[in-house]
Amino acid sequence: MNENVRLTAWVRGRVQGVGFRWWTRANALEIGGLSGYVSNLADGRVQVVAEGPRATCERLLAWLRDGDTPGRVDGVTEIWDVPRGGYESFEIR
Repeated sequence: MNENVRLTAWVRGRVQGVGFRWWTRANALEIGGLSGYVSNLADGRVQVVAEGPRATCERLLAWLRDGDTPGRVDGVTEIWDVPRGGYESFEIR
């Protein structure tokens, strides 16, 4: 089953000021089929919101957890939901 879902992930670690948002967007575009955004939060985390097929969102989440990311990822917390739409592409905010 590969229904469309909404993934919201919060990435902790040294993930601001190291190109993490740019890298996340580039990876989401390379995976393909995703829309949403990546943004810095005031507390030092990065938030990733991705909508698309579940398997595709799971690929992005695996990359966030285990990929060769810029900076240092100490942990990722995620929630799954139904897609809300409204995104034209995958962007940096």
